[in-house]
Amino acid sequence: MTDPFAGLEPAPFWRHFEALTKMPRASYEEEQAVAHVLAWAGARGCESRRDAAGNLLVAVPATAGREAAPTAILQGHLDMVCERDPASPYDPRAGRIRVVRDGDWLHADGTTLGADDGVAIAAMLALAEDGAAAHGPLELLMTVEEEVGLGGAARLDPALISGTVLLNLDSEEDASLTVGCAGSVDTMVRYDAPRSPVDEPLVRVAVAGGRGGHSGGDIALGRASAIKALGRALRAAPQLRIVSLDGGAARNAIPRDATAVVAAGDEARAAIQAEGAAIAEAYRVTDPGVRVTVADEVARADAPRDAWSARDSARVLDLLAAIPVGPLGMSAEFPGAVETSSSLGTATTDGSTLALGSLSRSANDALMPDVTNAIAAAARLAGADFELESGYPGWRPDLESPLLATATAVHERLFGAPPAVTLTHGGLEAAIIAAKRPGIDALSFGPEIQGPHAPGERLSIPSAARFMRLLAALLDELSR
Repeated sequence: MTDPFAGLEPAPFWRHFEALTKMPRASYEEEQAVAHVLAWAGARGCESRRDAAGNLLVAVPATAGREAAPTAILQGHLDMVCERDPASPYDPRAGRIRVVRDGDWLHADGTTLGADDGVAIAAMLALAEDGAAAHGPLELLMTVEEEVGLGGAARLDPALISGTVLLNLDSEEDASLTVGCAGSVDTMVRYDAPRSPVDEPLVRVAVAGGRGGHSGGDIALGRASAIKALGRALRAAPQLRIVSLDGGAARNAIPRDATAVVAAGDEARAAIQAEGAAIAEAYRVTDPGVRVTVADEVARADAPRDAWSARDSARVLDLLAAIPVGPLGMSAEFPGAVETSSSLGTATTDGSTLALGSLSRSANDALMPDVTNAIAAAARLAGADFELESGYPGWRPDLESPLLATATAVHERLFGAPPAVTLTHGGLEAAIIAAKRPGIDALSFGPEIQGPHAPGERLSIPSAARFMRLLAALLDELSR
């Protein structure tokens, strides 16, 4: 098998990134990656420490002559979204990622790649090893549980860090400097209703083949939410009874798959199939792989023997239709950027309860209640319970930032053109860290990563080299 990393430069960066693709790094399961970094730090004689949340910091001394420079924090997260195609023999959760090189891109065979945010960890370690890179004192901050609501950053002990400059290495656009991000709120809607025995035939209705993607960065690309599409397909069959409805794999990923077991006769099946064809047509440009299938009768041994009534099933489908999904508002400050959105990320049936989890985002914290109030109203009208769960604030842009001015000048000197200055609709830990340490000057950048959070995620090889050049040159300039 051809080595996808053979000959890639800078070699230390790719060596560290390759190592990360061989270890499990799901959220809450970062300990093998932590042990890897601790062993690396110990071998180099670098001090390391962790806070109660599990976040890891490695202190790297300044290079000769730069000891008096301000301490810079390099920050990224250890965990990754572990998505896989159902038929794939590979599984990121078990540390089985098969990396494939396709021209100027790396991707994984049937799974997520983990470039989000393995590139940050690899960049930190590679730069600290580079004897030719000049820099002041560095704090390598590696957080945990980022992909489940920025949990590690939310519980970060601010005493763990002392730097005054924060370089977040978790952006995904080449030649761009990110100066702000959306905040987010998780909500949960739980619909509970009595169930009774089912006499009708049981069939399985599935939505699959969607592109999915990041519920922030990809929310405006017109991709199908499998959960919403499933609800639409089932609404075409009046009087059906729902046995179960499940879909989505992660709170911050657009759901690619969803499945329902329903009690439905031949007429209902035909109506669902017809609506499935209409759904496929609706997404033929933006998400051409989406398909709705109606399977043969489900054996009763393979499914619960009871279901919600036709009336309660209709309420479930009304609720799915009413919960907002997609872009809800655009930014006035950054034309073309989504300001507010919501994604219905997960659906889970447990006994008589259906739980629907949404992740709503806005770069304007004052607009967030508009979204959560809409979800709460949909729940209330359906007779469901609503719960406002975890959240974090947005990061408001500071276009007068000295760090931004320096980074812009360095980028123009290196590459002959100024970078784009952007606002991301994804969440960035810089928002939380900056709030915990007032006065920090923060910036985010990274290489080109397309399709994070879904199989097909890919990393641009040339942009990774540019990313490393910019990081080294910026640290050099900041320490002069």
